[in-house]
Amino acid sequence: MKKLIMLVALTAVAGCGAVYRTSSVVPGVGDGTNVRVVPLTAETVVQANRAPFEPKTLPAVFSMTAGGGSGLRGAGALPEPTFDLESRPGALALRAPPAANPGAYEIGVGDVVLLSTPSTGSTVEQLSGLLAAQNARQGYTVQDDGSINIPNVGRVRIAGLTIEDAEAALFQKLVENQFDPTFSLEIAEFNSRKVSIGGAVGTPGVVPVSLTPLYLGDALAAAGGVSVEDQDFASVRIYRDGTLYQIPLTTLYERPDLLRTRLIDGDAVFVDTEYELGQAQSYFEQQITLVGARQQARAAALNELQLEVDLRRSELNEARTNYQSRIDLGADNRDYVYLTGEVGKQSRFALPYDRKANLADAMFSEASGVTVETGDVSQIYVLRASSDPREFGAVTAWHLDTRNAANYALSTRFELRPDDIVFIAQQPITKWNRAVAQLVPSLINITRAASD
Repeated sequence: MKKLIMLVALTAVAGCGAVYRTSSVVPGVGDGTNVRVVPLTAETVVQANRAPFEPKTLPAVFSMTAGGGSGLRGAGALPEPTFDLESRPGALALRAPPAANPGAYEIGVGDVVLLSTPSTGSTVEQLSGLLAAQNARQGYTVQDDGSINIPNVGRVRIAGLTIEDAEAALFQKLVENQFDPTFSLEIAEFNSRKVSIGGAVGTPGVVPVSLTPLYLGDALAAAGGVSVEDQDFASVRIYRDGTLYQIPLTTLYERPDLLRTRLIDGDAVFVDTEYELGQAQSYFEQQITLVGARQQARAAALNELQLEVDLRRSELNEARTNYQSRIDLGADNRDYVYLTGEVGKQSRFALPYDRKANLADAMFSEASGVTVETGDVSQIYVLRASSDPREFGAVTAWHLDTRNAANYALSTRFELRPDDIVFIAQQPITKWNRAVAQLVPSLINITRAASD
């Protein structure tokens, strides 16, 4: 009789739907949801991570520091020094000009040229208006329009031409005027191209640039040489085409290649020294007089600075505390991932600021992870709903099977997105145990009632 009652009770309980039911991931279309199950592999992890997402950033107040305030104050009442002596630097930086190659010399305005002819009488007679005589060697100055004016020949433009090109132009002009073009052209005075030299040199002035390249060492020698008291702090500065270059004087003398720096037309050379040893004694006496006042002013400034830093730190702490309170009260719009199924605790995992979290971060966070006794390590899913309105209801279930423990490495590379759901299914035996756990109390109650 008791066996019959138990059989009837089991049938009744099963028929009433009281047997334990559990969630599972069912691929396909059903219940208004389109589920696509994708196994997690190295390739599909890359595909999943393509979903666009930028983590939220912390407010700027969390990256700010109390800082150093507005700096030391209190020294404004000190008297100004009679002169401000520039401090000696540890080492002057070398900024040498680039190598220059201006090419062949081009005749310019102000240059004086000579026309030399053979000593034969016929040529001198033919060119009597052109040249006074070979011994006189008459010179012609290149005028403002770039031309020289030759009697009985006219004006010939030679500015901007090399000596060879100028000879060709003169040759053509003489032929046109029916003169014997036997001559040679020389430059007697170089006035169009020059380099200025100033500063601590013997005789500041202008050095012309001639057919021979002009080097820095030669230019300094032509200006009377360098005259400084302290070579360690002196430098040769070269201004060229809007750029200022600098060569420390000690480096210049140590490196012959720097003395061979070629200068070009328009360069300005200045030997600079700001450290005057003759004024050092007066300067130091003045500084000793001021040191006491500076120490008092510095102490007052440090106290003021500390107060300012403390106020700033309190302001930052208050702003950070207020933001933390907003998070605690749910006023901040955080991004979450939800954990359900056979996890340590049904909960949500807050995505971090300023970086992306992965599946391993959520699974192994505090109070989460797979429940060893009941969870099925072969059925770990990340459920992600499609954001495309044309795929309304579509869900991708990224399936991780960790029966092979090596697959846990994939969880460290799988990036989570806001509103992802991490679901871990039950083991089959867990479903049976829980169903029995529901049936046994009911059977006991039915049997007890029947025996009564």
